[in-house]
Amino acid sequence: MKKIEIFDPAMCCATGVCGPSIDPELIRMAAVVHNLQTKGYDIKRYNLANDPDSFANHTVISQLLMEKGPDILPITLVNGNVEKERVYLTNEELMNLTGLTEQELTLKPRIRLKK
Repeated sequence: MKKIEIFDPAMCCATGVCGPSIDPELIRMAAVVHNLQTKGYDIKRYNLANDPDSFANHTVISQLLMEKGPDILPITLVNGNVEKERVYLTNEELMNLTGLTEQELTLKPRIRLKK
């Protein structure tokens, strides 16, 4: 199984899906990451504002940031190698990496409310 790491730009919260104007791409990525984690995939997402040590301590990421600046974010690594810069992986790219269908990848999480 492949290890996927997503290094996000600085956002207000871990997923970036809060505030007055929510980026639909961030909602898609939050659902995808949740679904992959639920299925046991090794996927982690780091936010520059909340996890600066993860950026500083990762040789590849810190080097890219020093060379190209923060506009290079988001960066996605697969097994430690740069898979994509500046934009998130598409659903099709994630399907190719994981073998999942688009429906499995984008299933919206269901939350049960307790009475």
